[in-house]
Amino acid sequence: MLRRLIVIVTAAILFNSSLTLAESKKPIPPDKFPPSPLEITTPDPLLPRLPKDKQPLTLEEQQKLEPALDALNQEAGVKLQAGDQVAALEIWNRELRLRRFLGSLAEVQALSRVGAIAWNQNDSPEVQYITQRLQAIQKQAESQKTTAEIDLELWRSLGQAYQNVRSPKLALEAYNQVLLVVRQQKNPTAVVEILKTIGEIHLSWFDYRKAAPIYEELLGLATSQGERVNEVTYLQRLADIYEQTNQPQQSLNVLNKLAEIYVNENNLTEIPELKLAIASDYESLAKKDPNLLLEAFKNYQEAYTTAWQLQEYVRAGEALQKLIALYRSQGQTDAALQASQILVQTQTQAANFYGMMQAYDQIGQLYLERKEFSQALTAFKKGLELAQQLKYEEVYFTGQIEKLSKANL
Repeated sequence: MLRRLIVIVTAAILFNSSLTLAESKKPIPPDKFPPSPLEITTPDPLLPRLPKDKQPLTLEEQQKLEPALDALNQEAGVKLQAGDQVAALEIWNRELRLRRFLGSLAEVQALSRVGAIAWNQNDSPEVQYITQRLQAIQKQAESQKTTAEIDLELWRSLGQAYQNVRSPKLALEAYNQVLLVVRQQKNPTAVVEILKTIGEIHLSWFDYRKAAPIYEELLGLATSQGERVNEVTYLQRLADIYEQTNQPQQSLNVLNKLAEIYVNENNLTEIPELKLAIASDYESLAKKDPNLLLEAFKNYQEAYTTAWQLQEYVRAGEALQKLIALYRSQGQTDAALQASQILVQTQTQAANFYGMMQAYDQIGQLYLERKEFSQALTAFKKGLELAQQLKYEEVYFTGQIEKLSKANL
């Protein structure tokens, strides 16, 4: 009984001690995180004087300060290279605090540079501090009265800085502000430049649906100005976008334009791949409109024919495989068998022994569907010869041959 009482008392003491310790170490509220090192206001010896009443440094004072800050940047780089990341960021933060005395543009460009380094070093707090400071500068810039007064170089730099700290939404806000102004200024070159930047941001974050209208606009501008190289580039981008977003009709519109350009320029090397993509889109659309299957067949055949003419036998084989699968899905066994026999020749030209083996297997299966067992047996035996050379699927072909041999006994 006494022993039990001692245990109970001891447990109570330990519980109360733990409770007291827990109370003495209360968690820090979310709004009580350490202040940003970029907002430290302690006077710095590099400043020629403490600016009063927000009076900026004179041009002469700025010219004296700038090389000292460049030296800090180099010193921080040396520290980082030596493996002392903490010391490096302390120096860079000091540099960034002082850069603001050189004006918003100089500060943003420095924040952008250090932000990229902080991201590469996986320093999340530093990235957060820099992002917050960039937002403060942006808010100040937004206080300007009219778009005519907007400093385009500053806003472009803000966009790049946000990209460096991987804040795409904020980057797009900055670039859209620039786009608004250059549209008003009727500056087509600048419009194209910013649209390309915006499009690339959307693509880099896999936001294909928002990228689509951007590249459609770029395509329209390139087409109207007769810029054929850019037109092809934007069509290719759109083809990828519509494929990623599973929009076969939009994809077809783009691919057919590309095909027309390549044919007009006699650039046939691009045609087989294009025709394969076009046929695939028609095949997808045929699920709702079966009449479009004819277009799928036609484009697969054109992909094969052109690839064969160009001696691109691997691509020709790919087109035949697609064509055979389509024939079989439609119950056209005879056509599938004929295409499979052509496939053997194509894979032979490509020296693709694995592809030849698969083609013979396909032929064997098709003959089985037609109940032509002797032809199927011949096909499987040829497949086995290749399987033995490759040391692959030997058991499978042997099994097929044994089944047919027993059935014929």
